Amino acid sequence: MISHSADPARFLHEPEPEPRVRPVVDAHVHLFPPRVFEAIWRWFDRHAWPVRYRMQSGEALAFLARQHVERVYALHYSHTPGMARALNHYVGELARRDPRIIPFGTVLPGEPDADAIVEESLDVLGHAGLKLHCHVQKVAPDDPRMFPVYEAAARRGKVIVMHAGREPSSPAYEFDSRALCGVDAVARVMARHPDLKLVVAHLGQDQWREFFALCRSSPNLYLDTTMAVSGYLTDDRPGRDDLLPLADRLLFGTDFPNLPYAWARERDWLMDLGLPEPALEAILRGNALRLVGLG
Repeated sequence: MISHSADPARFLHEPEPEPRVRPVVDAHVHLFPPRVFEAIWRWFDRHAWPVRYRMQSGEALAFLARQHVERVYALHYSHTPGMARALNHYVGELARRDPRIIPFGTVLPGEPDADAIVEESLDVLGHAGLKLHCHVQKVAPDDPRMFPVYEAAARRGKVIVMHAGREPSSPAYEFDSRALCGVDAVARVMARHPDLKLVVAHLGQDQWREFFALCRSSPNLYLDTTMAVSGYLTDDRPGRDDLLPLADRLLFGTDFPNLPYAWARERDWLMDLGLPEPALEAILRGNALRLVGLG
């Protein structure tokens, strides 16, 4: 398991930076109903890191607005059969009330009525795509139960955002993520579903170099920066020269509000890296909008 590179308490209590006046799109924001958020935070308290921002959906969106976040990918995931449909309707209703939200649905691959849940999400509720979390849902990226989900998204030109990397692994998942996830499994997915628009979260974490190489050979594969450039989970993060050749395939994301450090940490790191303005604009905003047909 990736270990924290520093004392979690130092990150948790670091001062909130002053907002920078630059519009960005946060392509990895979690919005759940209150009881689900509370359950998730209890899990984080026991098995992961202390959550700095214990904000419900409305509070989280208001905070991001103060940070000049103009749009968000609203993501959620289900871990038991029968849960996805309610979550999908919840986020759909939030998006109806707040035009900043780009809503995504979810499904538990292989659950009863999975095809109908996906169809409702993408065709009726109008979600931009689906969020899958291999660790939480205990399914490998190349598990055959995933294939109908990929096919449904690809047919419609929709996006899959997926936690498909090996880390952070944990016995709490009751799933051997290091054995069943990672770049090799994702490479098999892209070979089988070349038209699928897939965003792998967290830059693939510990295999970011291998995922960068796979991006270069897979024109519909994208990566988001979520937690991977924070310096919290690991000090091994890409630099300017690594990011620049893939500037059209990278999306800025944060995992807000389930963070142990200030939301602005990764945004500021990217802004201070010395990237050319077109590349920085693509990563912080343009790629996320273009991928869902808004830019």
